[in-house]
Amino acid sequence: MEQSFWLERWQSHQLGWHRQDVNPLLCAHWSSLGLEPSAKVFVPLCGKTLDMWHLAEQGHEVLGCELSGIAAKEFFTEAGIVRAHRQAGHFVRHQGGGVTLLEGDLFHLDSALLAGVEGVFDRGALVALPSEMRIRYVAHVMRVLPCSAQTLLISLEYDQSRIGGPPFSVAAEEVHELYDDTYQVELLYSEDTEEIPPRFAEAGLGDQSSPVRQKVWTIRPSVLSHK
Repeated sequence: MEQSFWLERWQSHQLGWHRQDVNPLLCAHWSSLGLEPSAKVFVPLCGKTLDMWHLAEQGHEVLGCELSGIAAKEFFTEAGIVRAHRQAGHFVRHQGGGVTLLEGDLFHLDSALLAGVEGVFDRGALVALPSEMRIRYVAHVMRVLPCSAQTLLISLEYDQSRIGGPPFSVAAEEVHELYDDTYQVELLYSEDTEEIPPRFAEAGLGDQSSPVRQKVWTIRPSVLSHK
């Protein structure tokens, strides 16, 4: 998927994936990672999600990565937070209110930028990418994250023959294929959801005959380090 797709969506304010509240699955399951309140956490492809403010309010040092400069600016402006910003290598670094947001291409992240990260919240990254990019995304994040970092992942499953993503359907089998070689994968929660984009409903998704299912996973390092 080309970067221009996402930049155009932000430019035209077509933000069907953006929640106006904190994700309830984050509130319900974040503690499963067992992180200290002061732990540094990473939110990939974060947009302007309120989840980052929620994590910061818990005491976490929050680092997000987002392609769109519009998203980065609106994230701070809508919260009434004055941000400092400067160019830093491949990224524009926006900071304020306990959150650092790196504006730029996630695939330019390196281990120095993610140093100290102990937890990851992936609600919108894996499902935002088509299958071939999901493989590349997971491999890259594995390479640059500290080997001890844990992830809380939210996936989505639906009949993709009815409509294409994003958000894309990512089956449980694929989650295991992506992570099992390096991580311990555990399913915490699985339930059908009615919170779906309007175009999904228009395609006949979301009822009992064609449900949309959300799943919450913990992705923990195996005994053997991946570095």
